[in-house]
Amino acid sequence: MALVQPPEPIHLSARLPARAEPEQVPAVMRQKPLTPWLYLLPALIVMTVFIVYPGLSTAYLSLRDKSGGAWAGTRCVAGQPCWGLFENYRYALTSPIMRQSFINNLTWILVMVTGTVVLGLLIATLADRVRYEALAKAIIFLPMAISFVGAGVIWRFVYEYRATGEQIGLLNAVVVALGGQPVAWMTVPFVNTLAIILVGIWIWTGFCMTVLAAALKGVPGEILEAARVDGATEWQLFAGIIVPMILPTITVVITTMIINVLKVFDLVYVMTGGNFGTEVIANRMYTEQYTNFDTGRAAAIAVVLIIVIVPAMVFNIRRFREQEAIR
Repeated sequence: MALVQPPEPIHLSARLPARAEPEQVPAVMRQKPLTPWLYLLPALIVMTVFIVYPGLSTAYLSLRDKSGGAWAGTRCVAGQPCWGLFENYRYALTSPIMRQSFINNLTWILVMVTGTVVLGLLIATLADRVRYEALAKAIIFLPMAISFVGAGVIWRFVYEYRATGEQIGLLNAVVVALGGQPVAWMTVPFVNTLAIILVGIWIWTGFCMTVLAAALKGVPGEILEAARVDGATEWQLFAGIIVPMILPTITVVITTMIINVLKVFDLVYVMTGGNFGTEVIANRMYTEQYTNFDTGRAAAIAVVLIIVIVPAMVFNIRRFREQEAIR
């Protein structure tokens, strides 16, 4: 009987394709150093034309006088404080109207950011437990579909005041119906600022709710069920588990709202025009440019506004990248 010869062993190296040497790589696969820049070139051109150049031009104009024809130092008045070339920045940082603007913007940050984030998180948590979640969230988000100018006009009618006769403003009509006296909401200092901030909260709460609701959906249900089995109350779940797990998202929402508040303009311009102690930084910049026709001061205020906003933007981008890395 003939013996069957066993097959020769096949080495692993024999199954692998031969490694291509550098000179064997097709030329089309060799990426040239300029290739990535060709893809970035359109974006770089757009950024240069619409961001870099206007920014540099604004910084230059901030060092010029009212008409832009001479340096800012020429507008100094003898016997009064003068910062020379940076005279426009002296106005932007030390003038009474700008101090009022900074205080109002700080009030906006404290009240509106807190209100929108807290209400957004509360509504997102509660809406997640109701039967008609989509409808409830749509109703809360609906004001975001209205322009800020349109919202300002709507709420001006809500706050409308008449010294005599029938009150056509909804809020004063309710006050009178309850036996009170109508209030000129838009002319009472600080009250008018809070009234405008209320409009901002009404608009932006839907945005905060949507972002935070998406973060809540990412909290593992197994962790919550395990905590309930261990006897944790719903408040303990919320404060001890849910909030820490979505804290990066809350931080991003807070910084985003801070940036939006620092740029607030539409509501103030439509509802009061910055009068009666409601002035903010962006509205003052607009007033200096298009009412007082003072290009130098308007440019200086714009530069100050950018300097204030940039740290919040950098922090927001870093937190967003960290959040994406975790995912």
